[in-house]
Amino acid sequence: MELTGKKWKEFKIDDIFSVSTGSLIQKEILKTGKIPRLTATDNKNGIFDFYGKIEHKNYREVTNFISVSFLGSVFYHPYTASLDMKIHAVKIPNVILNRYLAVFLIFCFKRMASVYCYGDQLSSTDLPKKKILLPVNSKGEPDYAFMENYMRQKEKELLKQYKKQVSEFESVVPLFEKNWSGFEIGKLFKISAGKSKGLNHLQNVTKGGINYLGATNSNNGVLAYVQKVESMTHRGNSICFIRNGEGSMGFSVYKAEDFIATSDISVGYADFLNKYVGLFITTVADKVRGKYNFGYKRNEKRLKKEKILLPINSQGEPDYVYMENYMKALENEKIMQYLAYKKLDALKRQTCLLPI
Repeated sequence: MELTGKKWKEFKIDDIFSVSTGSLIQKEILKTGKIPRLTATDNKNGIFDFYGKIEHKNYREVTNFISVSFLGSVFYHPYTASLDMKIHAVKIPNVILNRYLAVFLIFCFKRMASVYCYGDQLSSTDLPKKKILLPVNSKGEPDYAFMENYMRQKEKELLKQYKKQVSEFESVVPLFEKNWSGFEIGKLFKISAGKSKGLNHLQNVTKGGINYLGATNSNNGVLAYVQKVESMTHRGNSICFIRNGEGSMGFSVYKAEDFIATSDISVGYADFLNKYVGLFITTVADKVRGKYNFGYKRNEKRLKKEKILLPINSQGEPDYVYMENYMKALENEKIMQYLAYKKLDALKRQTCLLPI
């Protein structure tokens, strides 16, 4: 099953989905409980906190749905949740969502909603009018069966890959057993500046384009998907240091693929970089983010002078081999947890089918 072999079609959202929106309730009215309450955030699956059900005209509660916030965050909720005023609940009439179908749809919704922010919000009047691109069947209708089966296939492929990977790797020593030292970013990386002046100068696309990076610490820095412009393109296997932007100044992201970046980003290249070393260094580099604000910005000169603590080898140099192996070990730990979960989930589903 491949995406390129399918026909795709645009649909107006309120033609194929049912959309409802939450409403404002003062925090003082809410009471502590077990029902997650959703708000406009990119973190924790959109959950702000947990409260009890209340009798109030503005209380909105939905089960098994996709949430789309006014700021473009998209999540799947198989459970019952209550909605804040800037959360839309999306369901499919006469179709029961499951996590495979929902994950596919989430990617499609994110493509549509990625351009929204505080200055341009996706309101309850805007979302139903928007269009979403979906694969279709022979009748020209959304092919929900294909979407679900495609994600099931991808999961099987990943599980096979994970099982092979876990069997090939050994653990490494803990972080506290390593010696650490500080290194200036400007001496570790060759720094170049982002070349884009804004999305207005580029063409948004749904496929065949390139990631557009901006001043956000969400979605691995990706704001949109745009037509590739060779003169603006940065090659992958680099670290992007975010120098500006509310809530994201001081963060960094590793990019394996080619991309276009705004002028709010500085791009770092080095021969030692790969995915694992990049993820290790960005995690460490993010510790500096509290240092900067709008009165003290992260310009390129300050960025190059920033020091990050890194584990070192016997020569006192950054131990990139250790960093790579540590991240692989951490990845494998998560993979093993996931495989154990899948095994337990399969056992539960089999048990439900047993005769009483």
